[in-house]
Amino acid sequence: MEYSPVMVMSWTGPRERAAEVGVESLGDAELVAVVLGAGSVGLPVGTLAATLLEEHGGVAGLARAGVGSLSRSAGLGPAKGARLAAAIELGRRAVFAASLDASPRLPDREAVEAWARPRLATLDHEELWVLALDGRHGLRAARRVASGGIHGLHVSARDVLRIALREAASAFILVHNHPSGDPAPSDEDVAFTDCVAEAAILVGTPMLDHVVIARRRSSSIRELGLVGQRLAPSRAGEVRARLRPRGTLG
Repeated sequence: MEYSPVMVMSWTGPRERAAEVGVESLGDAELVAVVLGAGSVGLPVGTLAATLLEEHGGVAGLARAGVGSLSRSAGLGPAKGARLAAAIELGRRAVFAASLDASPRLPDREAVEAWARPRLATLDHEELWVLALDGRHGLRAARRVASGGIHGLHVSARDVLRIALREAASAFILVHNHPSGDPAPSDEDVAFTDCVAEAAILVGTPMLDHVVIARRRSSSIRELGLVGQRLAPSRAGEVRARLRPRGTLG
């Protein structure tokens, strides 16, 4: 979708429209304008909102931009950048909280993806989560273990199992995101998964799967047959090649 600054020059009062018809009826640029509150010198708030969306590729691009990047955008600055980033994060947390209230069942990769996508798919960094399950695959608790990428962090099987045991999980699932858009598990993902799976057997709280979330797709390390075996490099490369689309990733 394109957001033309020219189209919004005639807009008047997105806040008034929100009060009149409800925020759910507003367009993306109008919602951004309400969050920003005001434009800058020579740049009305509606035009600023439309320009931001155009520069970042729409709402998904804004969601991936951090407060630093937003603050450097023309017409924003630190205060408006922080306000917009906070509104986006609040939306993420609302979706996340709603998913916990619903106590979803997570019997397969599709269910895990449905839970994780609103929380992880648009992030510009990797996060690793433990989903603690009850005996019927219901979600007991979801806890973030690490942020910034598995390979570059001091993450161990102990970190994961401590959370699973603390939450009295009957079993658990690991889930993390790939900001690159490629859901194929890396060698580090496979090795880490193997380590956790082996340790989980010892404590009697099995790891059922490790799901990798990308912006449009996902993969299950268990479905790919990579759990519980040390994969030869050639076999690992073959599995990842099957996951990659023919064309642009993402």
